[in-house]
Amino acid sequence: VIGDLHEPFCLDEYLDWCIEQYDTYNCTEVVIIGDVIDNHFSSYHEISISDDLLTGSDELNLAIKRISRWYKAFPIATVIIGNHDRLIMRKAQTSAIPSKWIKSYKEVLEVPKWNFVERYVKDNVQYIHGEGGTASTKCRADMMNTVQGHLHTQCYVQNFVGNNFRVFGVQVGCGINHESYAMAYAKYGKKPAISCAVVLNNGTLPINLLMPL
Repeated sequence: VIGDLHEPFCLDEYLDWCIEQYDTYNCTEVVIIGDVIDNHFSSYHEISISDDLLTGSDELNLAIKRISRWYKAFPIATVIIGNHDRLIMRKAQTSAIPSKWIKSYKEVLEVPKWNFVERYVKDNVQYIHGEGGTASTKCRADMMNTVQGHLHTQCYVQNFVGNNFRVFGVQVGCGINHESYAMAYAKYGKKPAISCAVVLNNGTLPINLLMPL
């Protein structure tokens, strides 16, 4: 499970590290937990001004170029749609532009074999982006094992055991470059948890993996 990428503002070395974990744990499937693209230029918040600020066109083109590295490494993947991925569609809707005018994620990002979904379930584990809260609260609310991203500074596996059930919640962390201008809003907060996760043994064994920095 690959954390939030926010391309083109992802750490360069995060890709190689994720490939290494995929091989080390003999993984057979990839889930990208959401926010593959940052869309900083179209944010609803004030855009951070910087000397290296990219235009909307340049940012998108660079994001596509960098995402192509991930696509080459993992040509088959399930991609959860995150809140940053949705930004352009949201702006189209607020402008009353019919969705037929908008290309699909896979067309725009040039990743034809990636499957973009809101939620993915495998082996009784749900994979979501996580705008609604934390993995620990979501897994208990749904009584279902839950893996999510969205919260860049959180990275954990938490198990909850009751009389009649046992569930886990996993926060994956992310791969963002904390020094990039797009992340200036979190400059004085906690640093992000650079990590990914693996879920083994038919969905029963979640492991969080923190990247050494």
